[in-house]
Amino acid sequence: MAPRVSADQARREQMVTERVVDSFEQAPPRLRELMQALVRHAHAFVRETRLTEAEWEAAIGFLHRAGEISTEERSEFILISDVLGISMQTVGVNNPPRDGATEATVLGPFFLDDAPEVPLGGDTAQSAPGEPAWVHGTVTDTAGQPIPGARLEIWQADESGLYDVQYTDGRTAGRACLFADEGGAYRFWAVTPGAYPIPTDGPIGGLLEASGRLPMRPAHLHFMVSAPGYRKLITHIFVEGDGYLTKDAVFGVKESLIKDFVRHKAGEPTPDGREVPDTWTEAGFQIVLVPEDGS
Repeated sequence: MAPRVSADQARREQMVTERVVDSFEQAPPRLRELMQALVRHAHAFVRETRLTEAEWEAAIGFLHRAGEISTEERSEFILISDVLGISMQTVGVNNPPRDGATEATVLGPFFLDDAPEVPLGGDTAQSAPGEPAWVHGTVTDTAGQPIPGARLEIWQADESGLYDVQYTDGRTAGRACLFADEGGAYRFWAVTPGAYPIPTDGPIGGLLEASGRLPMRPAHLHFMVSAPGYRKLITHIFVEGDGYLTKDAVFGVKESLIKDFVRHKAGEPTPDGREVPDTWTEAGFQIVLVPEDGS
């Protein structure tokens, strides 16, 4: 419990906050709004918790370590935002529910631009190991009209829980882009998603361990879907029955995004005639984009 503070001490602390807030008065309107709100909330946190200098130094060290471990392929700062729920809160603020529209969720730390293009029905897994999964659906607008040529970016972890940026050989796997056909339909092969831990070799791993929190993400497949005149959608689909659906380390699960990956027997014919000697799964995902004007 924080110690009681005298009226004089409280006044002095408030004066510091007011001086810093006032220092942003000449900033452009949106920058002023953001910085003044940040200062007010950050100072309130310090006063409420009676933050010690040792704790402040530990926090600065935490951020230093996050910077040191971050690379172009991995951002520890996105993980910080994710595990604190800030990412999902931002997603929610910017993507209010729309009847029929596909819900958004977190980007995650492993998206990369310039993924290789595959044709419709192509293999987004490429060399990523795992049970094959046939994923298909249609991209439409909120009125149910198909969106021809919508671009779909797909990325995922392999059966070991690793993204290609975590491989040591530099190869691209488990990510690709493709385009919906004239009727808005899409289809591709991936690998059946599995649950995996977020990276724990950085400061976030220490924070979760100290807090008694699991680092696990439930099985999922990432989508980024875009088309001219529509809001870009960043979302996942999750595997029904996964044991971590209620324990997602980044709070990204939404009920509407949980899909049934139906398992087929070895040798059972696939929709595109591909020969799969072992078991494979199939999942449908209907994607609904919102027009840029919100109509």
